[in-house]
Amino acid sequence: MEYTPAPIGVEVRGIDLKDRSLPADVIEQIKRDVHKHRLLIFKDQGVVSADRHVEISQWFGDLESTFYKHPRSPHPDVFRVSNNEMEGCTNVGRTGWHIDGSFMEKPFSFALYHMVSVPKIGNTAFVPLKELLESLSPETRARWERLWRSDHHWQYIHPLVYPHPVTKQPTICFHLGMTGGFIWDYGTEKEKQTDRRETSQILKEMYEEITKDNNRLVYSHKWEVGDFIISDNLAVGHEATPETQLPVSQVGLRVLHRTTVKGKWRPRKDGQAEG
Repeated sequence: MEYTPAPIGVEVRGIDLKDRSLPADVIEQIKRDVHKHRLLIFKDQGVVSADRHVEISQWFGDLESTFYKHPRSPHPDVFRVSNNEMEGCTNVGRTGWHIDGSFMEKPFSFALYHMVSVPKIGNTAFVPLKELLESLSPETRARWERLWRSDHHWQYIHPLVYPHPVTKQPTICFHLGMTGGFIWDYGTEKEKQTDRRETSQILKEMYEEITKDNNRLVYSHKWEVGDFIISDNLAVGHEATPETQLPVSQVGLRVLHRTTVKGKWRPRKDGQAEG
């Protein structure tokens, strides 16, 4: 394998993911390197079948998806996304910056993406969460460290900032479009829930921190034929850019296949990796 540094993660060349005879040590290296680099962008893969996409995903664990299964999806574990509602689910990833499965007890551990039909434009944008936290002012970082969040159902409450369960690097559990509210100093005598106005202010602040300095922290991936991306979902936030919803008549057909690997860990302030 040949690695080339990318704005986030690395581009990988010289390996064919479709090859079912890949040596076990190569697969183990890929599994280690996803945590090390956070994004592995495999180039020149051609079209990876849904069955093979699922097999690759299973290197990392059991698959799990909470999303609607589109009739055109070629496999029950493949989430099919498109700019044509007849071809796949539309408006996906357009509700705000997020990690996948933030609303679950154990957010998805990995996400694997493959663009089956590449449009002229329609990027996926990524932001490294460690660098995002390191870019904050000391005052803002201290405030975020005090916050816990939940989705609209308040089923699970997670710390906003916590150590990644494997790498121990600081990361965040968030979804700017699916947050019911925040709690300051959860589990202490000073515990206090945010009202709607304060929740909106915090979400706005998070968006501005992600996109500050002309999107300095953001890597917007322009998809090319044969791209296959493996992401450490707990370490990288993402969103679909507005152009992903442009009509087929303008940019061509966009079809993205995505799988998600079942979460193994609850976000914990103490950094312990127990489930």
